[in-house]
Amino acid sequence: MLVPMAVACAMAGASAFTDRHQGVVAVAGAVAALGLTIALLARQDTRLLVWFGGWEPRKGVAVGVGFAIDGLGAGLAAFVGALGVVSLVLAARLIRVEGATFHALMLVFVAAMIGFCLTGDLFNLFVFFELMSVSAYVLVGYEVRRRAALEGALTFAVTNTVGSILLLLGVTLLYGRTGALNLAQIGRTLTEQPADGLVVVAFALIACGLFVKAAVVPFHMWTADAYAVAPTPVCILLAGAFSELGLYGIARVYWTVFDGPLGAHADALRAILVVAGVLTGLLGAVLCAAQHHLKRMLAYATIAQVGLFLVGLGLLSADGLAGSAVWVVADGLVKAALFGCVAIVQHRCGDIEERDLHGRARDLRPLGVVFVLGALIIASLPLNGSFLGRALVEDAALKAPGYAWVPTVLLVVTGLVGGTLLRAAARVFWGAGAVAPRDPAGEPEEEETGDREGSASLLWIAPVVMIVAAVAWGLVPGLADAAGRAAAAFVDSHGYAAAVLDGRTLPVHAPEIPAPGLTAYLYAAGSLALAGAVAAVALARVPALPAPLGRAVDALRRIHSGRPGDYVAWTVGGAATLGGVFALTLL
Repeated sequence: MLVPMAVACAMAGASAFTDRHQGVVAVAGAVAALGLTIALLARQDTRLLVWFGGWEPRKGVAVGVGFAIDGLGAGLAAFVGALGVVSLVLAARLIRVEGATFHALMLVFVAAMIGFCLTGDLFNLFVFFELMSVSAYVLVGYEVRRRAALEGALTFAVTNTVGSILLLLGVTLLYGRTGALNLAQIGRTLTEQPADGLVVVAFALIACGLFVKAAVVPFHMWTADAYAVAPTPVCILLAGAFSELGLYGIARVYWTVFDGPLGAHADALRAILVVAGVLTGLLGAVLCAAQHHLKRMLAYATIAQVGLFLVGLGLLSADGLAGSAVWVVADGLVKAALFGCVAIVQHRCGDIEERDLHGRARDLRPLGVVFVLGALIIASLPLNGSFLGRALVEDAALKAPGYAWVPTVLLVVTGLVGGTLLRAAARVFWGAGAVAPRDPAGEPEEEETGDREGSASLLWIAPVVMIVAAVAWGLVPGLADAAGRAAAAFVDSHGYAAAVLDGRTLPVHAPEIPAPGLTAYLYAAGSLALAGAVAAVALARVPALPAPLGRAVDALRRIHSGRPGDYVAWTVGGAATLGGVFALTLL
């Protein structure tokens, strides 16, 4: 965390004297951070504890601030580091910057996300939450000459600030009750007494604050407005890791703090989280299919995938969490590749609307192959990371009583999103099918870019490497077993508290993770068939929706108005509703 932060500070301090080679320096800082996170991940045979200033726990009581690093946290930090390298390499060629501000902010963004993955302190979780949020606000609106960028950044900032307030209120309640901020200390204190209204309200506030970051329905509305105007290197970090960190935060806080006091209500909480994930996945997929602006399309695809990850997490089992962890990495790589493809198309054609790009990217058909492969991976093409992660989530759902219907929902969401992306690829790269309609939301201004000729070859590297990595991720030997062991250690709240507060290592009983079976391949075949059907129907003609469905889609468009006040109202209303549901079911 400190390496990219220090490089960012040095770049900002030196910018008054020179701004030469700033891109190279920023990439070097990101590569160093990636190397260190990989080294950290390699040491995850046991949980690694770092107490700043040497303030270790005294008699089971945390008196200092520290990092408590396990396999999932270190793995996510390494993934953030990898996306940071890709983003900064693209930024060095794509973004026209003045001084070192952009690259320094990108490094601070990466550093904050790494710190969020590693911290064992609830207030520091909030601090890193805020640091990466503020960096993201500025990066989304970095091209200040464009009104659309400023409006998107303002919407992003206002909505996420409400999430920050909710999170801080939850932290305040827990501190008032326990007098502690260390996650393990809070969890041990709360376990000693039954959960009451204060504990449930604190959990609801923290969950809602992190749901805003994760873009879970109805806290998701800022996402498309921000993604549509953000520079492509920023979109790679936003879609690949930013929203997923919100889910990671929920998992970390639940299993360290609330697993003990709320464990008796696990069935009710499981139902709430799975239903929230299903609604997010279905709504994201429908809105993705209704979009023809490529960045907005990918934004809603991200929301849909976040919903599926929440389903895996919401099953509250080690194998479901392991599946979501594997899936998050593969999907992040694919989204990075797809945003890279969109950047090249926009770089070459100066446009980003599916209608205006119809057939104009025929000379980029090899890039179209990469885009199609990304769409098929999202639709669960076998033998890649997304397929493996989804198979693990499906198996976890089939083991949980009453959740055998979950794999069907995963099939529908991935098939609809994959088919929408196939439709876009066919129109843009091959000129196939009917011309797409223009979205009522309109089109943002063109993204500022650097030298078009000099950067063309470099831009191709990122999507190709990311797609290859997404496929290779699913073929890593022993990946499922390693994810299962890491997830088992992650959900072991007693083992976490013993390691952090007492310095003791308890044995971890990892679940058996079988290889994907026939059922997984059948569900994947169903997703691919649905994706092909969705693309074929859309290309044959622009389908007219049945009147009730058309009115519903129009209503959803109107709800996503782009006005910050509307989004704040939905965020506050969603928090009140979810808090009420928690109060009725968890007390």
